[in-house]
Amino acid sequence: MARVRYGARTEAEIAAARTASTRLPDIWSTGVVALWETDPDALAAVLPPPLKPTGRPLVRVNISKVDLPGYPLGAGSFAVAASHGGVDGWYPLVMPMTHERALTGGREVFGEPKKLGEVRVERDGSAVRAWMARHDIAFVEVRGRAGEALPLPEPSRKTDFYFKFLPAVDGSGFDADPVLVHCVRHEKVRRLERVTGDVVLRDSMYDPVADLPVRRLLDITIGEKTSDQRGKVVERVGGEALLPYVHQRYDDPRQVHDAPPENSEGAA
Repeated sequence: MARVRYGARTEAEIAAARTASTRLPDIWSTGVVALWETDPDALAAVLPPPLKPTGRPLVRVNISKVDLPGYPLGAGSFAVAASHGGVDGWYPLVMPMTHERALTGGREVFGEPKKLGEVRVERDGSAVRAWMARHDIAFVEVRGRAGEALPLPEPSRKTDFYFKFLPAVDGSGFDADPVLVHCVRHEKVRRLERVTGDVVLRDSMYDPVADLPVRRLLDITIGEKTSDQRGKVVERVGGEALLPYVHQRYDDPRQVHDAPPENSEGAA
């Protein structure tokens, strides 16, 4: 009988897949990063407990084109500065990806708030334009001109905070208490240029990042970098505390808060 591809894999095949995932070469991306100060009350309002604001109300947008073998990937992140347990880091509100492979792994393993979307980085001479779009709305656009080459920073360590959870089958909350994940990235940069330009936030009911306005633009850069990441669960979070924020993850929060009809056949 020919192999049934949905059948169980052997221990050797599982071990080989794990080994391959630990031997990935450096994967370099070209990305535009914008940093600004926003309204501190608005930033505090989007942080689920136990995350807390840091000393500055910072927003960081990263829009990248990743040189994956075989196909390019557009990857974006819109994150706010946050702190937990003495660790300062970033809490991403939305992370659009152009391919499902990048989306599912991050959501299911780390709890990243990834969604399918359009992510583009374009450069024509010194002119730079990068944007993230979903539902035909470019809700973040960074544009400007590259100029000054900047000194390369030392390899750095960055922490992102994610909440990993499963909505309850009956629509009453979660199947189990969510977990708070610290995802640590070690980042290396091989090229960096300053960009003189601006950030445009467009209103979207699906990605309402315009509620975190640019009060003071601090920096825009374009460069090439590579990073790895390791995550760990640091604590369980009470479901009642996180439930008011769970709509951040979905375009339609009724998917989480409403129980399925009793006569549902479970079709996707």
